[in-house]
Amino acid sequence: MVRDGYKFVLPLFCAGIAAVALGWKVTAAVLLLFCAGVAFFFRDPERVPPAEPGVVVSPADGRIMELADESVEGRPGQRISIFLSIWDVHVNRAPMAGRFRAVEYRPGRFYNAMRSRASMENEQNIIHLQTERGEMVFKQIAGAIARRVVCWKAPGDRVKLGERIGLIRFGSRMDVWLPRDAEILARPGQHVSGGISVLARWR
Repeated sequence: MVRDGYKFVLPLFCAGIAAVALGWKVTAAVLLLFCAGVAFFFRDPERVPPAEPGVVVSPADGRIMELADESVEGRPGQRISIFLSIWDVHVNRAPMAGRFRAVEYRPGRFYNAMRSRASMENEQNIIHLQTERGEMVFKQIAGAIARRVVCWKAPGDRVKLGERIGLIRFGSRMDVWLPRDAEILARPGQHVSGGISVLARWR
């Protein structure tokens, strides 16, 4: 389980045990069941990224919602949008190896993460990653249920392919932006796994 989950799981577990000790069977069952659900949400499985050079892996578990042409800072490119349901693993990973050039937090709204406007208007962390092939951008975006985007890295930090970089709590969205010369392999409707599934090749 990811470390951020303990502050949610431990109080529920202690409350459940206390309810057992007091003989409150129904309350204890509800608390412990809820505790198990929260622990499941914060699970953090090990992942082995592909060894193929030049691949861009998914930064999150979820389903590909949209592929769209989009410019970033005047540079034409392509955006891949991933929807994370509450059942998906919510630990986020580096889509490529490189150095964090910038991490920009933007407060915003909490539209349903499946809506396109969530990409621009919802609360989010915008991460600029400098790789050996150039700069890419990916976003941690809060949704209607998720109310907190957490990035564990800071500008200047170096990351490996598939390394853990943060999480989004309770259902959300991630966007990945790549320049035109990257070959997009992901397709709408495809389910992807963070740190494993290849979204694109960037030669």
